[in-house]
Amino acid sequence: MNASLLSRSAALVLTLGLGGTASLAVAQEPAASAQAAEAAPGDTHIGLIYRPEIAPSSYDAEAAPEDEGVAGARMAVKDNNTTGRFTKQTYALDEVALTEGKSAVDAARDLVGKGIRYLVLALPADEVLAVADAVKGEGVTVFNTAAPDDRLRGADCRKNVFHVIPSRAMQTDALAQFFTLMRWRKMFLIVGPNDNDKLYADAFRASAKKFSLKITAEKPWTFGPLAKARGDTPTRSEAMVFTRGVDYDLAIVADEANDWGDYVPFRTVDPRPVAGTQGLIAATWHPTLETWGAAQAQNRFRRLAGRLMRPLDYQVWAAVRSVGEAATQKKTADPVVLAPYFADPAFSLPAYKGVSLTYRPWDHQLRQPIIVVQPKAMVTVAPEQGFTHQRTPLDTLGVDLPETACRF
Repeated sequence: MNASLLSRSAALVLTLGLGGTASLAVAQEPAASAQAAEAAPGDTHIGLIYRPEIAPSSYDAEAAPEDEGVAGARMAVKDNNTTGRFTKQTYALDEVALTEGKSAVDAARDLVGKGIRYLVLALPADEVLAVADAVKGEGVTVFNTAAPDDRLRGADCRKNVFHVIPSRAMQTDALAQFFTLMRWRKMFLIVGPNDNDKLYADAFRASAKKFSLKITAEKPWTFGPLAKARGDTPTRSEAMVFTRGVDYDLAIVADEANDWGDYVPFRTVDPRPVAGTQGLIAATWHPTLETWGAAQAQNRFRRLAGRLMRPLDYQVWAAVRSVGEAATQKKTADPVVLAPYFADPAFSLPAYKGVSLTYRPWDHQLRQPIIVVQPKAMVTVAPEQGFTHQRTPLDTLGVDLPETACRF
């Protein structure tokens, strides 16, 4: 998945109180500050905390829209209410815009102080941990929708956190399975200068070892953000010969900030495909996904938001729907009942992926198929056929139980 969506990410918090009966209340416009929708006291309240997007540069057609993630939450609330008509459960959405300098921890504490016990975060890893620790002992369940860091599923895991976004290990495993299937064995790894680039490279190295791929060369990217530069420069000329003298089947770019990865395709000395954070990528969602009922979800989202659904929209949607689906299955929105139920094998989430999704009990990661896509087409879906596991093929993606460093 393109991690630039995370570095730009909106910070989202899903909040849920006890279910009841009331009229539908869904916010239709972004809120500039904390603003509760009109709702009856018995509604299941869903609070949304996000950072408004900075206006993109004119040439950046792929920049995140202002309502990225927010629109996914709105659709999920509508879906929850559709199901809730039959179970006499209703949901209402509150949106909070985080201005510069405002603490996500303070926002979360404010919501928890109002009796809210379910938080969905689209935040970097450090802030996810800060919020999780701040609400520890309050009976709050936290959903992580935007931080792919493997440490959140490992040494820094928290019992009150569930992960909807796939870990970096899951993303790179999905790519590595496809490379193995295609018999592309020799990898040229190009690593950007940012910390997240290095984390992505670490995940790919582990995936290469896991699936017996060979990294024949590895180089740091030192030419700056050429994907965002305009016009030809001497630096561009230097970058064009960057790949000379390397024996490889595939170039793997680690550029989570989207600074230079899009510059590499079609500029390698030898004609080779490019994958990783740009080129061929692993993602939770893509506009070209239309099987398993996804076309219906794509069309509903477009009618609601006036644009295509993006991965962060899907991840926030899945988090909000996790709460609604669990409440439907247990016939209650009581957090005391639902908190342990998310990790119960009996819980499942229908999510347009061909199989129902479940959370791994050992690290609370959502199991899910991952689509491997190029910018305009879906290429394949992982796990690939032939990769088997004693529990489910979905557990071939990411860190399995015997290897986990998570200790709740």
